[in-house]
Amino acid sequence: MDLVRAMQTFVTVVDGGSFIAAADKLDTSNAAISRQVAALEDHFGVRLLHRTTRRLSLTEPGQALYERAQQILDDLGEMEAVVGQHTAAPSGVLRISAPLSFGVHTLAPLLPAFRERYPKLRLDIDLTDRVVDLVHDGMDVALRIARTPGQTLIARKIAPIEMILCAAPSYLASHGTPATPQELSDHQVLSYSYLSSGDTWVLQDTSGTETAVRVSPRIHATNGDLLRQLALAGGGIIGQPDFIVAGDIARGALVPILPGWSMGEFNLYAVYLSRKYLSVKVRVFIDHLIETIGRQGGSSGAGAADTAPAHRPGRDLPM
Repeated sequence: MDLVRAMQTFVTVVDGGSFIAAADKLDTSNAAISRQVAALEDHFGVRLLHRTTRRLSLTEPGQALYERAQQILDDLGEMEAVVGQHTAAPSGVLRISAPLSFGVHTLAPLLPAFRERYPKLRLDIDLTDRVVDLVHDGMDVALRIARTPGQTLIARKIAPIEMILCAAPSYLASHGTPATPQELSDHQVLSYSYLSSGDTWVLQDTSGTETAVRVSPRIHATNGDLLRQLALAGGGIIGQPDFIVAGDIARGALVPILPGWSMGEFNLYAVYLSRKYLSVKVRVFIDHLIETIGRQGGSSGAGAADTAPAHRPGRDLPM
C-alpha cells in the first residue's frame, strides 16, 4: 500500500463527504476509493469511518488520523515547493517595502550586486516610514526596524541596529552636555514622530536597567534624515540609527552623549506573510541581505541572523 496515496484518498473522502465525490475529484472509481480506505483501516487496525446508506461519519481514530494526515500532506506539499524553488531561477516582480532613510543609506548600495546576481528579477521598491499592510499594499517583503517581532507576520532577523544619542558641538557648547538620562527633559530634543514610546524615551544602561524620561521635543518629524540636518545645525539632541549618523560622528560634526546608556536593542527584520511556500524571489532577497548586512553586523557591528515568529512591528526607530 502507498501510505501517502491512501491518506490523500482518505482526506478527500472526508472533505467530499462521500466515496463518490472523492472518486470524481480523484478521477478514479468508487471501488478504488473503497479499497484505499479499507487498506488504510487494515494498516492501522481500526475503523476510520462509520458507513451508512446516506452518510459517512468519522470514528474517534478516524478523526485523529484525518487531522494528522492533513498536516502531513501539507508538510509534504511545502517540502516539494521549497525543494522545487531551489532549482528554479527567481523571476518576476519582487515588491519590497523599506524605511526611507534606510533604503537610501543602506539598501540602495546593495541592489546592484543583487540585480547582477538575479537578472530575471524586477524590483518594485516602496520607501516609506509608515508601516505598510503587506496584503493591502501588495508587498512581497517588508524591512522593519524594531525592538522585537510581534505576532501577525513571519520575521527573519537580519542584523542589529545601533541607536546613537548625539548632538552638534555647537549645541552642547551653548546648552551643556547632559550627564544623566533625566537631564534630557531640560534639553531641546528633536524626536521621530513614529517612535513607539512617543515623547517618553526609554534608555537602558549596560546592565540592562531601563529608565524612562519624559522629553519635550521642539520638533517632531517623520524622517530621520531631516532630524539629522536639524541636529547638525545645532538644533538639539537626536536619537538616530547608526546608518544615519555614523559618518557625522566620525568627522566630529555630531558628538555622542550619555556614554553607558542606549535607547535599547533594535534589529533589522525582513517580514513576510507566511512561512509556508516562501517564494524563491523573497528567499534569495533575504539571503542577500544576510550575506551583506548580516555578515557585517548591520551598519556598525557584528551580528547574526535567525528566524523568529513575527509580526507587524511598531514604528520604533527613526528611518
